[in-house]
Amino acid sequence: MTKIVPIDRRGSDCNKWRSFEADVIPLPVADMDFAADPAIIAAIEKRISHPVLGYGSATDELRQTIVDAMLAEFGWAIKPEWLVFLPGVEPGFNMALSAFSEPGQTVMQEYPVYKPLRTAPATWGLKTAAVWQTPDDKGHWHSDSGDLAAAAERSSLMLLCNPQNPTGRVYTRDELLFISQLCLKHDMLLVSDEIHSGLTLDGRRHIPVASLSKDIEARTITLMAASKTWNIAGLKAAFAIIADDAVRQKFMGAKKGLVDSVNVLGLAAMEAAYGQCQDWRDAVRKTLAENRAILHRFLAEHLPETGCVPAEASFLAWIDLSAYRLNKPAAEWLLQHARIGVSSGTDFGENLGGWIRLNFACAPETLAEALSRMARALAKE
Repeated sequence: MTKIVPIDRRGSDCNKWRSFEADVIPLPVADMDFAADPAIIAAIEKRISHPVLGYGSATDELRQTIVDAMLAEFGWAIKPEWLVFLPGVEPGFNMALSAFSEPGQTVMQEYPVYKPLRTAPATWGLKTAAVWQTPDDKGHWHSDSGDLAAAAERSSLMLLCNPQNPTGRVYTRDELLFISQLCLKHDMLLVSDEIHSGLTLDGRRHIPVASLSKDIEARTITLMAASKTWNIAGLKAAFAIIADDAVRQKFMGAKKGLVDSVNVLGLAAMEAAYGQCQDWRDAVRKTLAENRAILHRFLAEHLPETGCVPAEASFLAWIDLSAYRLNKPAAEWLLQHARIGVSSGTDFGENLGGWIRLNFACAPETLAEALSRMARALAKE
């Protein structure tokens, strides 16, 4: 049986644990405090055993491994030549904005959304048509179809984040069909960040939007990576799936000397992850669901005034602390009074100071202590 092993990362090069003073429990950065699958470590060691670490590129075997994984996991038949390897998803959506937009044009995306994606349009002199999601009475985050349609009328490109960060929502087939129809109707390119697609919870199945039809496939740039699912973000390896030859060539031209090749160790790890590590992925999904349950039980029992819809994918909890009427943004307040570090709601959109994003991919004991600190501090308010 595959075991998920929490690791004490204090004293290492870990960004999350180095960003705060020693007495702070850090739960912001979106990686996991779990040891990687031994098969991935073995693949890296095997690659290092070759004494030359010069420039490298994706092998035919890696390309076929990803093709097989897309078919097995999502029922999506892609071709090896559709793959463009990148050092990260973030360079990918910036390349797309650079290649397919002109300064002054409008890009649509749904808010709240994680900061690198939210702020990317402005980097390229673009305007954003923001469509705000809200939770319905069943706790499912969604955007109003009328708002989406209105934004599409004035946009040249759509940025999609599915599964969504920070809300943790997994888009339904009907929602994705509606989005794809808007893109086709308004001749918009669709750039879909699907980096959390391997960590759907509760038996949900991720649907790549490009898999819905040949029409939408031809005008979609899908961005994926093994980094979130198998906790190898530091190896800097991702990929785009682009079916249309002309779109792919224009996208690749947007590197402009700014986007480098992929780390050879990242390529080796990626091949192992997609080819050998399904058991570890299934085990980490179970661990995340257990930690999510710990979180929501605690909030219900000790902090009932919080608002938090259970994440449908990945390891990020989007928590509303507005009811406590804190005198500063909630993340700042919690750092000062509870000594826990979380992502501020203001990173994900305007007027979200009462919200936080909390990473629950850690040892259960760490999560429990962080939540206890939060409850004790808020009880004094």
